Amino acid sequence: MINKVHHIAIICSEYEVSKRFYIDVLGLKIIREVYREERKSYKLDLALNGEYIIELFSFPDPVVRPSRPEAVGLRHLAFEVDDIDAVVNRLNNMGVISEPIRIDEFTGKRFTFITDPDLLPIEFYEK
Repeated sequence: MINKVHHIAIICSEYEVSKRFYIDVLGLKIIREVYREERKSYKLDLALNGEYIIELFSFPDPVVRPSRPEAVGLRHLAFEVDDIDAVVNRLNNMGVISEPIRIDEFTGKRFTFITDPDLLPIEFYEK
């Protein structure tokens, strides 16, 4: 039986750029960071509110794949927020441009999207 999502693994093209984005922009906290010599790869474990949530990887020459919201595969990564306006203002002040805020037609909740440095869509969904 499945209990919960354990973690989300993301392979990035520029490790230091993505590391700064997930830590400085999204506010995730480092649990551990290791360099795996045999794979020429960093593995960064990140937490949200003390809970392990993302593994950020670097690999030499990763294959590029489409990550637009309507591409086959993972559609986006979504975070719940209390105040979408505050999140958008903070992101915009950091130079991160968000899409216009929309309303979920089924729940009436507000949401918006940004992209990470590799164009992975990230959604913020108001609680």
